Amino acid sequence: MSGPGGRAALALLGLALPALLQARPRYEPTWGSLDTRPLPAWFDEAKFGVFIHWGVFSVPSFGSEWFWWYWQKEKREPYVKFMDTNYPPGFSYEDFGPLFTAEFFDANQWADILKASGAKYVVLTSKHHEGFTLWGSKYSWNWNAVDVGPKRDLVAELATSVRNRTDLHFGLYHSLFEWFNPLFLEDATNAFKTRKFPTSKSLPELYEIVTKYQPEIIWSDGDGNAPDSYWNSTGFLAWLYNDSPVRDTVVTNDRWGAGSICAHGGFYTCSDRYNPGHLLPHKWENCMTIDRSSWGYRRDARLPDYLAIEDLVKQLAETVSCGGNLLMNIGPTHDGRIAVVFEERLRQVGAWLKVNGEAIYGTKPWRAQNDTVTPGVWYTFSPEEGRINAIFLNWPVSGILELGEPQPKLGETQVKLAGYKELLKWVALGEKGMVIALPQLTPQQMPCQWGWTLQLTDVN
Repeated sequence: MSGPGGRAALALLGLALPALLQARPRYEPTWGSLDTRPLPAWFDEAKFGVFIHWGVFSVPSFGSEWFWWYWQKEKREPYVKFMDTNYPPGFSYEDFGPLFTAEFFDANQWADILKASGAKYVVLTSKHHEGFTLWGSKYSWNWNAVDVGPKRDLVAELATSVRNRTDLHFGLYHSLFEWFNPLFLEDATNAFKTRKFPTSKSLPELYEIVTKYQPEIIWSDGDGNAPDSYWNSTGFLAWLYNDSPVRDTVVTNDRWGAGSICAHGGFYTCSDRYNPGHLLPHKWENCMTIDRSSWGYRRDARLPDYLAIEDLVKQLAETVSCGGNLLMNIGPTHDGRIAVVFEERLRQVGAWLKVNGEAIYGTKPWRAQNDTVTPGVWYTFSPEEGRINAIFLNWPVSGILELGEPQPKLGETQVKLAGYKELLKWVALGEKGMVIALPQLTPQQMPCQWGWTLQLTDVN
């Protein structure tokens, strides 16, 4: 390119290049900088994910996934008794490793169940506090699923099936600390002034799972009461947001060191089973379990220990109306099965979402989260359609539902029941509120069985 026109074009290109290079912001390894990163939009739109707690703790499958800690450290009586009764003297937790066999694990079947649940993302425990990695980590010698037990890369298998068979976003949970790792215990003894464990184990693993499996969620946990400076969490997150292969789509949580929970990171989890019941200014997630008292599979669970589908629909409606996502946990067995009680619950949620999904996916919180007159009514807002969704958990015996929050417009407001064709009749109550006549339906005609959605359009 020659002549004045060519030189002018090159000069313009020279001016444009810095602007193009600056289009992607660079984050500094400080919370002040990292916390300014916008959360990728897909996460808020997704609303519902499935958590999977799977590891060597699935072998004893007794009491809790904290089995090793409760048995060896706290010496809780039921755990000590369980071991004394069922295992020979001198049997160690490490001896459970070869018994974690996963012979029935079929990643395609898991992916199909996840898809049927209506979830939009899945989070698998790549490593829990026991330190056993579900992939062949080169930083977890002889304590990983490729060297011990299944002799398979379980993370790779599930990632591949989820990506090939579903539209779910694939995420990984990773525990920063390990209960009994001698390097961690040495650092803890030194009041975390030494950093042998994070530099040789935890951080290399995080870089390894991101580059190898490109998860779109990094669900961190287990800070071991050490500050984020010990873990170099801000350094890792700066790399994750700036230079990693998932920098544009990855979301992270808030468990990156003592003091970061509910204060720093991507979305906030604040605590396990966090469900505040009111609107929060920051994106949050309610991570909860179908088994009321354990994240890992346990053989000693009884039927009342599992939440019923009514409970799960209630949690989903409450959480989403208050701006949160719901991450619902299941615990597979040591041999790689999703127990039928978990599969049934997931398929039930999926059946409910088939009818009521428009009131969940892609919604925003409305000005009111729950109704002021009728309990058990939770609102969401669909901005593109300008539609208010009222999820009501109890079908009134009278067939008449009173809503105290909407301000209907005479002759304009339309009310529909999700999954039912006809428009519903309604009457306004003064300035605010309305009474809606629900259709008289037989149980077979009901669009769903647990919780229903009224769709209101043209409302003030």
